[in-house]
Amino acid sequence: MRFLELLAPARNAEIGIAAIDCGADAVYIGGPDFGARKAAGNSIEDIHRLCAHAHQFGARVFVTFNTLLRPDELEDARIQMLQAQEAGADAFIVRDPAVFGWKDITVPLHASTQCAIRTVERARLYESLGCARIVLERELPLSTVREIASAVNCEIEFFVHGALCVCYSGECRLSEHINGRSADRGECIQACRSLYDLVDGDGHVLLRNKAVLSLKDYNLRNRLEDLAEAGVNSFKIEGRLKNLSYVKTVVRDYDIALNELTARHPGLYSRASFGRVKCGFTPDSAKTFNRGYTELYLDGRRGRWSSMDTPKSVGEEAGTVIRLRRPSQQTMTVELRPSKKSLQLHNGDGFAFVTPEGLTGFRGDVCEGASIVARNVPGLREGMTLYRNIDTAYEKQVEASVCRREIPVSLRLRIHGKYVIETEAVTQDGRTSASTFHTDLETAENGDRIKAMLHEQLSKHAGIFAFSLDSLEIETAGGRLPLLSASTINGIRRMIAEDLQALPCRKIPLETGIAEPDAAALAGQLEKRTPGEPLMRTKYCVRYELGMCPVHQGAASSGNLYLLNNGRRLTLSFNCRDCEMSVSEERK
Repeated sequence: MRFLELLAPARNAEIGIAAIDCGADAVYIGGPDFGARKAAGNSIEDIHRLCAHAHQFGARVFVTFNTLLRPDELEDARIQMLQAQEAGADAFIVRDPAVFGWKDITVPLHASTQCAIRTVERARLYESLGCARIVLERELPLSTVREIASAVNCEIEFFVHGALCVCYSGECRLSEHINGRSADRGECIQACRSLYDLVDGDGHVLLRNKAVLSLKDYNLRNRLEDLAEAGVNSFKIEGRLKNLSYVKTVVRDYDIALNELTARHPGLYSRASFGRVKCGFTPDSAKTFNRGYTELYLDGRRGRWSSMDTPKSVGEEAGTVIRLRRPSQQTMTVELRPSKKSLQLHNGDGFAFVTPEGLTGFRGDVCEGASIVARNVPGLREGMTLYRNIDTAYEKQVEASVCRREIPVSLRLRIHGKYVIETEAVTQDGRTSASTFHTDLETAENGDRIKAMLHEQLSKHAGIFAFSLDSLEIETAGGRLPLLSASTINGIRRMIAEDLQALPCRKIPLETGIAEPDAAALAGQLEKRTPGEPLMRTKYCVRYELGMCPVHQGAASSGNLYLLNNGRRLTLSFNCRDCEMSVSEERK
């Protein structure tokens, strides 16, 4: 049996708790310092609170220490890791080689995606350092994922949803080059989302004011089975800076998909934590922040990966503008041909359209059918595609919905005469509780009614306890049942829940990694940098995106291209043998 894990981001403890309640098997969160998202730090107390909630369901909490550390920071980082370990952290996601030599860090270490693992050799290196899990590059084809998973014994984690860095992870120096803020230190300015002019060697402008390096967002919801078959254990959602609505929606969406996958293969796969989720909304990831979706290079084929028209969220396609009237300078009425029959617009929805200048948005003041009345916005024309990037009704539904996660319990009642009730409860994770209740009650004349009451009352929520009745078996002597009241049955339910709550939920063991790695001998092989190396290398290629690829599209070779932004000039060079593009500082 292989255990599959849905790993969710947590900007803070509240979002982490919501992710667990929506079905995540694990969450990753930053500690006070040293995480690759400097704006998403959390106190040790909050990590403790998140761990306490997650562990009720056998879910795990991974704390990120995935920046490169300065020598003067090593001791502070070690102390924070020890504090997080004491608070209940189940693993650390790490980057700096120094961490692998700390003997007092006893929880498993996971090699961050910043470790740039995209070959068997690199994977084996981090396994030899003692990593229990490696997080692979997003740009890999499925065949390489399978090859790496077959070559190592550690767990394999792979991103399945969210924003994509255009550069190979952990190898981008563009932010640091532009203003000194290093992505390796959690301070990336996202220069890949900036607007540039693209020019050729003769100075001809090919694109003007476009987010040339900005990629669409990852969405592999329909490829989870392929990834599991290739050897992936953990399916990771990007987004430690994303809001609560985003995390609830995407986690719920992928929780449903993973449940469907494990149900199709009951003897092969199972989830890595326990509990069932009851939630009051139907998730739709198209309604969350996204720049359009792509599966990138998973099938080993190039596609249109760019979101260069806008680095902002476009949301879901609403339809085509078929009629546009501007009765005054202040207002406009837009008639749409909806992209899907089920489209329902609501007052206050947010809309956007793409122009040569970028993304323009507006609020729909009055929405009825496929008609939108709004303040006049220049640039919108008939024939344009309109997107909805804020669905007010959906956001209200997600905000109002409280997702509840409960551990299924199988309960057996043995009733002896009219005086003794013996209970035996077994949870989904294997906890057991046995109790005996003594009553002094008459025999009920209507036994069927008492059985119905037992089912009804025992199926109710057990207060703060996260248990739900999965099955109930009643054994009686001669079919006789005592005349139980609802309050008596509720008391039995509470006592069972209290007994189970006092027992720790069983966690499915994590891979622990090599017990005695030789960190000192191997650390020198990591983080080597050579003078003059590119600011970034990427599988994404601007020439292919524009139909200018000499290999795949038969175009004439263009030579180097250049990016211009505020007087700064960057060189784009192309390695067609490895099918890669590089971004470098222009050499004078």
